[in-house]
Formats: sequence, C-alpha cells, structure tokens
Amino acid sequence: MVIAGSAADVEPRWAEWRRPLPSRAQQRRDWWLGLGTVVGGLATTALVNSIGAQAFSEPPPFGEQLFWNAVVTAPLVVRRRYPLAVLLVVAALFIAAQVRQTGDSVVPSVALFLALHSAGAWERNRVVARWSRIAVIVVMFAWLGFGLVKFLVGPPHAFKDAAGPLDPVLASVLYQLALNLAFFLSAYFLGEQAWVSARRQAELEHQAERLHRSQEQNTRGAIVAERLRIARDLHDVVAHHVSVMGIQAGAARRVLDTDRELARSALLMVEQTARDSVGELRGLLGLLRAGAPNEEKPDGELAALERLPDLVATARSAGLEVEHSTYGEPRPVPDGVALSAYRVAQEALTNVVKHAGARKVDVRVRYLERALEVEVADDGRGGPAFGEAAGGFGLVGMRERIAVHGGSLEARPRRDGGYLVRATLPTAQEES
Repeated sequence: MVIAGSAADVEPRWAEWRRPLPSRAQQRRDWWLGLGTVVGGLATTALVNSIGAQAFSEPPPFGEQLFWNAVVTAPLVVRRRYPLAVLLVVAALFIAAQVRQTGDSVVPSVALFLALHSAGAWERNRVVARWSRIAVIVVMFAWLGFGLVKFLVGPPHAFKDAAGPLDPVLASVLYQLALNLAFFLSAYFLGEQAWVSARRQAELEHQAERLHRSQEQNTRGAIVAERLRIARDLHDVVAHHVSVMGIQAGAARRVLDTDRELARSALLMVEQTARDSVGELRGLLGLLRAGAPNEEKPDGELAALERLPDLVATARSAGLEVEHSTYGEPRPVPDGVALSAYRVAQEALTNVVKHAGARKVDVRVRYLERALEVEVADDGRGGPAFGEAAGGFGLVGMRERIAVHGGSLEARPRRDGGYLVRATLPTAQEES
C-alpha cells in the first residue's frame, strides 16, 4: 500500500489501496468451494444425461462431458489467490466446452460467474481487474452473437406453443440477450462492490487503530501529568520534612551536653519526620516514571483538610446543597495524606457540579483508628464519574494519588441514585 506522511503518522492513500492476499482460512474455503463445484458439475452432468436433457442435440461421450465439467470448475480452488489467471482459464475452457457442445451448461456458467466476481473482488491491480473483466464479457457476448447468428441462419425452428405478442425468434434472441446481460453485469458489479466493501473495512480498521493509539497516548499523557502533579504536591512536603530534620538535628547538637531531655525530644522529632518522609518517598518512587521532564518548583500553598470548608462553600455557591460533617476525633495526619484527601474531595465536588446534575451532596471526613477516610456522595444521575464518558481522567488521577499512600478508592453508583466516591488513606506508618 502506498503511504504518505512522516514515520510517526502515516496515512494510506486509499485510492491506491491494494487488497491483502487471502488468508489461509479463506484459501481453505476456496478449496472446499472449488471441490464442491467440481462434484456438483459431475453430478449435474450425470443427471442431465440420465434424463436426456442435454443443452445440445449431439453432445460428446459421457466421459468427455465429465472431463469438461471438471476442468472448467477446478480452477476455482485458487480463485482468490490468483483471480486474474482463474478468470482467463475458466473463460477459455467455458468456450471450449461450448464448442464441444457438452451436455450441461449450468455448472460451467456458475464457475464463470464466480471467476468474474473473484477478479473484481480480489485482483490487486484495479486497472487490470477492470479491463480483463470487460474483455471477457465482450468475448462472451461475441460468442453469444455467433451462436445467435447460427440460430437465425439455420433451419427454421418450430415453436409449437408460442402464443405471445412477439415473434418467437425475436423473443428468443431478446431473452438470450437479457439473460446474459443480467448475468455478466451482476458478476461485474457484485465483484466491484465486494472490493469496495473490503477497502471500506480496511479504512475503518485503520481509523479504529489510530483512535486506539490516540486514546492510549492521551491516557499515558494524563497519567504522566497526574504523576508530575503528585510530585509537585509532595515537593513542599518532603522539603518541609528535610528542613525540620535539619533544624531539629542542629538543636539537638547544640543542647546535647547541657539539656539531654530537650536533645532527646528533638531527636524523636527527627525520627518521626524521617519516617513520614521515607513513607511518602517510597510511594512516590514506586509510581513516578523515571526520566520525566523537570518541573518548576511549586509556587502556591498546598491545600489541606483545613481548607475543606472553603471548598464546600464554593460548591454551595454553584447552587448545590452541601452537607459537611466530620466523624471521629480530629488529629494531625501526614501533610501528603491531608493533601490527597483534599484533592479527592475537590475532584469529586468539581465533577458533581459539571456532570452529575445533582441537587444535594454529602461530604464526610472520618478519622478512623489507622486511616483517614473522605467521602463525597450525591443524588445525581449516577452515571460514569469524573468525566470518563467524555474522555476525562479524574478517576485515573485519584487512583494514582491514593496509590502513593497505599490507600484505596471506591467509586460507584449508589443503589438509591447518585454517585459515591470514598477514599481511604492510611495514616499510621509501619515501623521500619
């Protein structure tokens, strides 16, 4: 197939498309079709001779009739692999069999129809396919004309039961012309339509593949972008931990000889801060792809749970009835966990406003024994969340963010209508 464009984005020139060669399965089916046609031709020849209904008055011996039927139909076993050769061979043998005045002409006519159709549907060179079929049809009509001339100049035929409005001879000529015209035009245009259908199928498959690749690229880009956002969010947290560790270690060093209790307290703070930092870095390094482009340092404040009421107020200003409640005893949680909980609530509320068509939203924060849970439930349509139906990636981003901390995300339609988003984030670090 001729293609144009860069190596990264090639586009076939469909006007010059070449149909791929038949598959092995298609070639096997051709073998069965060809063999079935051969057997059908032999059986038809036997039946025609048994009832004395030969097409010609002086047919050759029965054995020769079987031979001609076999050789006319046998080439069909490779009709899709070598369509042009099959057409020419079948057409030549068909006329040869007619010259010999074989007893049966039905099955050879079927073989000729299939050969014409196959040349139109499978010949890769479209110019050759067109003109070879036209040439065969012209030859066949020339042969038909030769037969009609013999019929007209021969001895008069008796039409005992003729009762129509036309002269019997004229009616016979018109009948033969109309029948053959319908036969050959059907074979020609059905074959052409089969080739056009195959090309359209190839175009659809090509477009589907391009769409699939584009979706994969968009998904990968969105995931990378979300991971980089996670990296930006955690940058300040990790920098804060390291700064605190440095300050506390310096304080411990200065008072180590004079105030051991204060030095001990400072070192405990260093230990806890180091644990928090290592836990966040472990999750980050497990998810962020190596070699991502360098990002500028964040210049804004990190949002945390303390800003959740502001987020609720923003949702209310958009016309939603928002209930905000906290369960359990509030306690300090790692900054990264608080940030991720806030981001989940923010993304969920944003998509409720944009996609859910809801009136009421319930935002709940639960302080569990070893985890922090944030839940957003609405009474909207309950369809796909976070713009997934429109090509969004909110749910993917949430899962990436929650996975950093080893948490879990539940996002599903509610039984009584609406949609539920529940994120659970561990707050207790494992002892190293």
